[in-house]
Amino acid sequence: MEDKRLAVGLEYFEKKGWTPFPFQIETWTDFLDGKSGLLNAPTGSGKTFALWFPAILEFIQDNPHSWQKARNNGTQLIWVTPLRALAQDIQKAMQEVCDVIGLPWQVAVRNGDTDTKTRAAMKRRPPECLITTPETLHVLIAQSDHQAMFQTVKAIVVDEWHELVGNKRGVQVQLALEYIQSICPLTFRRWAISATIGNLEEAAQALLGENLPVHIIKAKINKEIILQSVFPEEIEKYPWSGHLGIRMMDQVIPIIEAGKSVLMFTNTRSQTEIWYQKILDTRPDWAGWIAMHHGSLDNSVRAWVENALHEGKLKLVICTSSLDLGVDFRPVDRVIQVGSPKGVARFVQRAGRAGHQPGLPSKIFFVPTNSLELIEAAALRDAIEKGETESQFTPQLPYDVLIQFLVTLAVGAGFDPAVIFPIVTRTFSFRDLTWKEMNWMMDFITKGGASLGSYEDYLKVVQGEDGIYRVTNKRIAMKHRLSMGTIVSDPTLKVKFKNGAYLGTVEESFIAKMKIGDRFFFTGKSLELLQVKDLSAFVRVSEKKTGNVVSWSGARMSLSSMLADKIREIFQQYNSGVIKSEEVRRVLPILDLQSKLSVVPDRDTFLIETHRSEEGFHLFFYPFEGRMIHELMSALIAYRISQSFPVSLNMAMNDYGFELLSDVYISPEEIMEEDIFSLKNIDRDILHCVNESEMSRRKFREIASIAGLIFQGYPGKPMTFKHVQANSSLLFQVFEQYDPDSLLLKQAHKEALNQQMEQEKFVQAMTKINRLNIVIKHPVQFTPFSFPLMVDRLSRSSISSEPIEEKIAKILAQMTADD
Repeated sequence: MEDKRLAVGLEYFEKKGWTPFPFQIETWTDFLDGKSGLLNAPTGSGKTFALWFPAILEFIQDNPHSWQKARNNGTQLIWVTPLRALAQDIQKAMQEVCDVIGLPWQVAVRNGDTDTKTRAAMKRRPPECLITTPETLHVLIAQSDHQAMFQTVKAIVVDEWHELVGNKRGVQVQLALEYIQSICPLTFRRWAISATIGNLEEAAQALLGENLPVHIIKAKINKEIILQSVFPEEIEKYPWSGHLGIRMMDQVIPIIEAGKSVLMFTNTRSQTEIWYQKILDTRPDWAGWIAMHHGSLDNSVRAWVENALHEGKLKLVICTSSLDLGVDFRPVDRVIQVGSPKGVARFVQRAGRAGHQPGLPSKIFFVPTNSLELIEAAALRDAIEKGETESQFTPQLPYDVLIQFLVTLAVGAGFDPAVIFPIVTRTFSFRDLTWKEMNWMMDFITKGGASLGSYEDYLKVVQGEDGIYRVTNKRIAMKHRLSMGTIVSDPTLKVKFKNGAYLGTVEESFIAKMKIGDRFFFTGKSLELLQVKDLSAFVRVSEKKTGNVVSWSGARMSLSSMLADKIREIFQQYNSGVIKSEEVRRVLPILDLQSKLSVVPDRDTFLIETHRSEEGFHLFFYPFEGRMIHELMSALIAYRISQSFPVSLNMAMNDYGFELLSDVYISPEEIMEEDIFSLKNIDRDILHCVNESEMSRRKFREIASIAGLIFQGYPGKPMTFKHVQANSSLLFQVFEQYDPDSLLLKQAHKEALNQQMEQEKFVQAMTKINRLNIVIKHPVQFTPFSFPLMVDRLSRSSISSEPIEEKIAKILAQMTADD
């Protein structure tokens, strides 16, 4: 029997010529029945309407005779989105529904870009639906009268939960949800929308906290993803990273031509700039039809690109993950992925941008940047067909986020620790918080802890006669409000022309490597660095062509463990004589040569190769655990070897393995007898082989900003990065000396190891190696698997004036001659 509560929603769908999916009906019903939960649905399946309509239907049900009359209803629904870019699309779609059915609701966006006048208008007459970000949700909690606003809220929906659940912004959302639940009516619900992640149950628990039952609705929609690899004309037997992509321009141009509108995803902002330049060089007639979109560009430029794509004015947008998320670009009919995305979830998200409508397949073209990446394409297809994807793990006990939240409450209406503690411990991230830790944080925000009590700026919160803790100093309150968006990544510098015209931002670490006069590509222009002042890098347009391209810090994503397992599975099949895909068939010359010179390592094998060249003695190890793990593993193994043998080592690593190069021969059999992959004393040895102290200092800078220890400056008058760095270094030293038990210090050390180096995954990888059959080979020349590692080291350490391409060509010529 049809549920009468759904009538208006069904009528709207009928007018549009649509039929609601079963998961939409199920979500509407569960919402109206008072349940909270997680909706798991693929991109482009109508998931926004699955949670927008029940909010409307409930209001109609509660006001059967007056729902079409305009009045001040207060905010009924808060919709949280991780990206500002998503907000405008969602707002338009929601408002259109209200207009069509005759519901006089206002749907409004409030985030960091919202001007003062608009914010004041919203306060006088709150919109029925407010679309906002995690940071702005906390800004609302920092208002002294926030309880009155939240009293009318029936539900909060968190969009793209898979993007938030694994980071500190997701922890912000957890705290906000639990707190708002405590001051809202009993009918308050919380929902989230998520694409598929491996640990869906845990993601749901992180959303719903410790008190609500885990409830998941899965959309049973088989969103067809068609992966079409673009094959190079020649498969080189010695592939090396990055050389192939641009060479395939002749195959890529027809793919772009055949589409009405195309998104080309690259993995890095620097690749985006290179492809933009090269495509324009190849097709100058496309000027005005193609654009770039990445996180460093000015907001106004990105907004223009998004609107132009909506309106069908652009044929091609070359972009990074800045367009991964669910922006509803209906005109896009094809997607191109340049290089392996290194993860299944990221690839599926990008593929979903094409055919972004229910029922339409998503077609994505895979352009490898080296021939071996075709194996990753085959691995991606296998994972997609089996519905497998990576997990996201929620941060545990990030004290800096909780300290920020406590001060936020104190800036607002104030709080009683005895009331807040049980609220906080209902969140998934703080379920193990102790009263001892809570008391440390209270001491920290009221007295500056054990080391900062002499400084007024750190005595932020005071207890009133009524026992409530508040921020009474207006200057401290203002500084806190300005610092609430500090859950960010690396410090960035603004890129400006001499006249002050703003181009965008780049990481400080990139500019730090440059000299005045150096040239780099940015926003599609060749620029020359003139001056670095405060937080700005001043540039001018350079007429000279240059090969020096911006190499942003996120340049090298690491292969996910799931994709690595898939690759080993493909190698296992190859060793058994089974070839299941065209991609693997095309790279058989590489695998056959690897097998002839050495072996192809698979799920049961850990391969070590040795080789002597003019450079010295090479040791190659192939754990297939991703670049991040190999970075730490190579440092650890190098350290352990150096403890037994007097030797200096150079290192290189990629997603498949790592290389140690020395000037004396090291016997792999001997070092394996020394048990260099042992788990014994692993924590101690890790601390010896990496600069953990420096990594902790860098982590502490971020933690100190989030916890409100370092003020980044007022609007228009930012602190210089050097000043921020100096302040955080000083505080780090003070804590080490006077407050060694500081929770923030402990957090910095823990995050340095776990986040920077993925220590837990690392221990799992070492455990796995100890179970494998170790095979040691001594090939007479570089193998197809060792060659890219050697090239990676050459390209990073070379200070020769000879271009790397020429150097590699000589090595290849020599190897061919030796054959």
